[in-house]
Amino acid sequence: MNGDALFSIGEVARRTGFTVKTIRFYSDRGIVSPAGRSPAGYRLYSFDAIARLGLVRTLRDLGLDLATTRKVMDRERSLPEVAAAHADALAVQIRTLGMRRAVLMAVAERGSTPEETALMHTLTQLSEDGRRRLIGDFLDAVFGGLGDGPGMAGAMRSMTPELPVDPDPEQIKAWVELAELSQDPAFRAAVRRPAEDLAAQYARTGARTPHRDLGATVRDLVGPALAGGVGPESPEADPVVAALTAHCANALSRADDVDLRRHLLTRLEELHDARRERYFELLAIINGWPAPEALAPVLAWSVQALRVRLPRRGLPRSG
Repeated sequence: MNGDALFSIGEVARRTGFTVKTIRFYSDRGIVSPAGRSPAGYRLYSFDAIARLGLVRTLRDLGLDLATTRKVMDRERSLPEVAAAHADALAVQIRTLGMRRAVLMAVAERGSTPEETALMHTLTQLSEDGRRRLIGDFLDAVFGGLGDGPGMAGAMRSMTPELPVDPDPEQIKAWVELAELSQDPAFRAAVRRPAEDLAAQYARTGARTPHRDLGATVRDLVGPALAGGVGPESPEADPVVAALTAHCANALSRADDVDLRRHLLTRLEELHDARRERYFELLAIINGWPAPEALAPVLAWSVQALRVRLPRRGLPRSG
């Protein structure tokens, strides 16, 4: 019967594609044992050995080490168990490679210095806990000491990136840039000031909802004027500026005077920060949120409209 046929090591090599040396190696380690010997003392192998060698090739091609391969062959470990563990390990490797690719792409696109490249590489190597600590440190710098009520907690959540378990290349690339941006002390200071304003509004209103976000108010008030071709220096812009200052006066419980308008101008200049807008663009990519509406045009209009209506002396310098 063919099932009882025995094959020389050369014939096994021809059928399996392994070299004679490799078959001897597996044979010496007990992974594939000869079924007998020829009269001249040469090893002979059965169909079962050829089948086992086929499985060995499959397992090795999948990346299993020799010790694990032997345990599977000897049924010391089940194949499903090993496959699951190896799949998990490969997922980690794939994610690491994706992170490295993101760094290389960023270096190529941005012309990064060696120091920036080293920082980006470090950021990609962080574990999930490491990423949480990094972002937690950033959020503490922005919101620390400002209260922990529902409103502030919601504001914090709205700035928290959550990189998925299996991120796509764009999410990885966005994470690297956002993490780098979050370490910038100047950026941290710029985003803390609006958080302080929000906390102050909650302190004044108690449990009540604070006044509407300034950026959203600017978008709603200025957007139609900008779309309608109203210039920030034109008389037609006066009612829009009046509505903006009224919002600020109401939010701060202050009179609408020169000092309040200067305060509003400073706040608008802080909001009109390309880094801040970029942070929320990156956040949307990482979290899978819709892309945020760009506020730069309406903020630029508002800043110019306020500037031309304020006395020149003591004006804040533009950012």
